[in-house]
Amino acid sequence: MDASSSATGDRAVVLLSGGLDSGTAAALWCAQGRAIALALFADYGQRAVEREAESSMALAGRLGVPWRRIGLPWLAGLAAASGSALVQGASRPVPERSSGDPGDAESAAAVWVPARNLVLVAAAAAHAETLGATTVVVGFNREEAATFPDNSEAFVHALASALRLATRAGLGIASPTQGMDKRGIVAAARRLGFTQADFWSCYLGGAAPCGTCESCARSARAWA
Repeated sequence: MDASSSATGDRAVVLLSGGLDSGTAAALWCAQGRAIALALFADYGQRAVEREAESSMALAGRLGVPWRRIGLPWLAGLAAASGSALVQGASRPVPERSSGDPGDAESAAAVWVPARNLVLVAAAAAHAETLGATTVVVGFNREEAATFPDNSEAFVHALASALRLATRAGLGIASPTQGMDKRGIVAAARRLGFTQADFWSCYLGGAAPCGTCESCARSARAWA
C-alpha cells in the first residue's frame, strides 16, 4: 500500500459507489486479508443513483460484506443549487468527451458536488467509529486527482490528520488505488476476477451505460 494510506487496523468501512475505483479499492483491501465491517453507499441525488446502488450492493454481496444506503438530500439540494450536472433535475447536460484524459477543468466543474468527498468520508468515519472499525477505505486515484483535488494524495493525508483528531479511536484512512490511473485500476480489477460489467461508471442512469458521457469514455479507454 502506498504512502497515502494511513490504515491503523484491519477492519474498515468502505465507501462503495458501485464504480470501478471504489469497487476495486474494496476488493484490494479484502485481497490483503483485511476485513470490511460495512460497505456504505451514498444517495446524494445523483442521476445514476439506482444503477449505482444496484452495482454497489452486488459488489458488497460478492465480497461478503454488509451494505447500507444512506440518503443525503440536503447535499443533493446544494449540488442542484450550485449548477452541478451530476444530480437529478439538473438543467445542464453532463460533459461528453470522445478522447483524452483526464477531463479538463470545465468538465470537472460541471460535475462538481460541493464538498462531496469530505462529506462522504465524514459519514463513513461516523459509521466506522460506531461499528468499532479502524479505517475508512476510499477509491481515489491519481488520474482524477489531476482535475479533482479531493481525489489527491494531499487530500488523503489531510483527511488522515483530521480523522485522528475528529474520532475518539483516531481512525485511519486508506486508498488502495491512490497511486494508479484508470488503466492500472482496470488491470487490478481483472487480476481480482472482475469485468467491466461488474461496475457502473456512467453519469446517467439508463438501462445501459450511455457510452458518450465523459465517465463512460474514460472507462472505455481504460478497459480497452
